[in-house]
Amino acid sequence: MLMPHPATLRRLLTEYETVLATTTGADATAAGPRLQDLAYTLCVSTGTREIAHALQVAHDHLDHTIDTAEDAGVPTGTDRARVVVTPGRLPRSAGAPLLHS
Repeated sequence: MLMPHPATLRRLLTEYETVLATTTGADATAAGPRLQDLAYTLCVSTGTREIAHALQVAHDHLDHTIDTAEDAGVPTGTDRARVVVTPGRLPRSAGAPLLHS
């Protein structure tokens, strides 16, 4: 099954958990639609039908992604290669030569 990029999944989880934690009483009505949107998106993103299962799958996937990346020596933080984008050109990693055909 396709899974969203870990950064996207982490953002969805963080936002869902933040909205859920800060929603109380009268705020529940205002936050309701956003919480429902996030729950739906998490369920679709993880291939599940219930938010509790979606949260578990998302956390498991992120834990596995980080473990796998660290085991493979792939940078997981801010030390990733910076991507340089110039209008009209394809993005390339900083310092990588452009290939001309």
